[in-house]
Amino acid sequence: MVPVVDISGGHTSSSFAATVAQMANAWADVGFVAITGHGVDPSLLGSMRRVVQDVFALSDDVKAANMIEPSNYRGFIPLGFFTPNRPDTEDSETVEADRYEGFKLHWECPSGHPAAIECDLYGPNRWLDEIPEMRPVVLAYWEACDRVSDTLLRIFAQTLGLDTDEFLAMFDAPITNMTLLHYPPQDPEDESPSFHPHKDTNAFTILFPDPVGGLRLQKRDGSWIDAECPADALLINIGDMMELWSGGRFVSTPHQVINTTGAERYSFPHFVVPTHSAVVQPLVDPVPGFDRVDPIPVGHWSAEVWRTNWPDQQPADESLHLGTLDA
Repeated sequence: MVPVVDISGGHTSSSFAATVAQMANAWADVGFVAITGHGVDPSLLGSMRRVVQDVFALSDDVKAANMIEPSNYRGFIPLGFFTPNRPDTEDSETVEADRYEGFKLHWECPSGHPAAIECDLYGPNRWLDEIPEMRPVVLAYWEACDRVSDTLLRIFAQTLGLDTDEFLAMFDAPITNMTLLHYPPQDPEDESPSFHPHKDTNAFTILFPDPVGGLRLQKRDGSWIDAECPADALLINIGDMMELWSGGRFVSTPHQVINTTGAERYSFPHFVVPTHSAVVQPLVDPVPGFDRVDPIPVGHWSAEVWRTNWPDQQPADESLHLGTLDA
């Protein structure tokens, strides 16, 4: 089981210092932490899971009509559409497609917001007429995740001795996004990944784990373990941006999904990302040996991550790690 931390005291209680220390230890040790006391209504989590199941129960015609496009990374991602765009092994020239289907959503940017004029990554989501409850449920859950994110960002700022207001200002028009995911059952004897091993490229990810299981994380010794946590907890993992901000104090941990349960698996990870104009670089002196210190422009990096998810697209800048494990 990953470390468990109760954040019910928020960021104003007398116990906040202890919460900060516990979170810092978890992020530095395994890069994953299960948080309880997060305040997200269990009924809302249940509603989100039902919406996700309804989304993927729609017909192929509806899915095709609402598919992502190179110019608009919002909507359905067909089963087996994306690959890691890297050979499966050093000795292979083949790349096996990931075995999931998805639906991509982004921060609902207000109409006329300056960010939408400055950066074409912003825009309206696709809301499915066939599921009228989709928009209100997703936006309610998004708002709940924003509250959790605010607490976590304040905790992070405290761990590094940063000015909290200045740090939070980098998230005033976030490129935060969410992927609804469906993993069909695979052969219980088949241990190949349904989602290839990778590291998240964002600041951090908020996930309500599917009780089916299947999420695995890589320990420092290279072995893989199940990412187990309490049933009522949210799972938080550090991404590459937070690792860079911390100068390597916190670690972006490789993880993958292998669904050998024989059951349908659903999830809806919420990826917290700063505004397009932010530049990510160490905010404190890097730890000895940490060499991933080149500044990362958030807008350009995010666009490259999404573009290189597309089949046959390769990174234009090899200095950007884009979540791959061979960089």
